[in-house]
Amino acid sequence: MSAVLKPVEARFEPLTERCLDTVLRVEQRAYAHPWLRANFTDSLQAGYQAQLLLADDTLLGYFVAMKGVDEVHLLNITVAPEYQRQGWAHVMLDALSIWARGQGADWLWLEVRLGNQRAIEVYQAQGYRRVGVRKNYYPAAQGQREDALVMSLRL
Repeated sequence: MSAVLKPVEARFEPLTERCLDTVLRVEQRAYAHPWLRANFTDSLQAGYQAQLLLADDTLLGYFVAMKGVDEVHLLNITVAPEYQRQGWAHVMLDALSIWARGQGADWLWLEVRLGNQRAIEVYQAQGYRRVGVRKNYYPAAQGQREDALVMSLRL
């Protein structure tokens, strides 16, 4: 069941090592195969764009993206399970697009589990197009692997 926030102003703040415990708790509730602390710390040390979406002191979600020469690659976007289906992923994707344009990027790229139809629909609603499949990209249950759908957005 989704939690509903009373009307409150949401804001972005940089994701830092200081808030990783909170981020990891959300990550572990959101995914069967969550990112590890090392994934986040490596991303922060590499200088990737990493933002929290907050309402008061409540973590609604976060994203991590890597800038390339003329593109940005979305590595992780997560909405806390209790705040899913409330439009927060769209808010974060809009913010990512604005940031990427400001960085001179022409494209946004991402991978999504082929079985994650809800996320695929969110990306398509934002204008992302299916461009290919990466075979056995994600870990899956019982040591199996799951394909990733590659999607892109022309900025």
